[in-house]
Amino acid sequence: MTSLHSAVTRKSMRLSMSTLAATALLALTACGAPQAATSTESNSSNSSQSASATSADSGKITVNHAQGSTEVPTNPQNVYVFDLGVLDTMQALGLKASGIPETVLPASLQDFANAEKIGSMKEPDFEAISEGAPDLIIISGRTAGSYKELSKIAPTIDLSVDQKDALNSFKKNAETVGQIFGKTQEVETKLNEIDTKIADVAEKGKDAGKSLVVMSSAGELTAYGAGSRFGIIHDILKFPIAADIKSEGPHGEAVSFEYIKDKNPANLFVIDRDSAMGTATGAANAVLDNELVKSTDAAKNNKIIQLDATNWYNVGYGLNNTKSMIDEVAKAL
Repeated sequence: MTSLHSAVTRKSMRLSMSTLAATALLALTACGAPQAATSTESNSSNSSQSASATSADSGKITVNHAQGSTEVPTNPQNVYVFDLGVLDTMQALGLKASGIPETVLPASLQDFANAEKIGSMKEPDFEAISEGAPDLIIISGRTAGSYKELSKIAPTIDLSVDQKDALNSFKKNAETVGQIFGKTQEVETKLNEIDTKIADVAEKGKDAGKSLVVMSSAGELTAYGAGSRFGIIHDILKFPIAADIKSEGPHGEAVSFEYIKDKNPANLFVIDRDSAMGTATGAANAVLDNELVKSTDAAKNNKIIQLDATNWYNVGYGLNNTKSMIDEVAKAL
């Protein structure tokens, strides 16, 4: 009993001493170690800043576009794109697209060839798009009529280019893509490069002689003037117009070989739609290989310029493609 009592007493003493030591340590920590507390607060602050940055990276912005305003996520990962000009801009910025329409892609856009197919250029596959659950859908003129239906699936923006103010409209669209994906500085740099190239070609283009732009399709010819889908040649690069084209926008004016002979352009720019659509190649050469066209100054001076049909008809305005289009027109100089 005495031995047991002594053991209990010794244990109680050890507990009391441990309690006193712990109390003293707590007091010392509270009074003499403010640096440790500051370190903890600093770590908490860093964690909070990190969380804030993450929240900003996965935040949202409001985008004004051709059909209104839409709140879209920043840095979206699953993006469906119906406009090849926008796709070209994304390519220039090192961005990816998860879904694109079935169409003929130029060599410059072959990186997107294996993307999920989400319908045609004019007819979206709503079921496939819904199943793919995109974070963002980007459309333009050919799919503009599907805006409301696509908006029910995911945030949708219409980045159609206004042909009556094509350059500024294209720039605004490129800047919008830059804002969505955090690439504003890269966009500004590339737009400055385009402006420099335009200024150089336009300075020479104004004295290049009257010019005519025609598109060949299934044996028929259509002419395009200022304010049209191919108006960059006249509106931006300042090549004088050989004729007063009656129709504007995407359709142009149907013309004949006699029309080309009568207008006698110094420069004849040709777009082969059959080639762009993948239905035939070299059709424009056959159409233009006749005595009426050969009698023009353009033919005599080797100034019939075959433009890359896929780039001009399918792709259009993009950060890379616009430079390529300007370079092609410059061949007439």
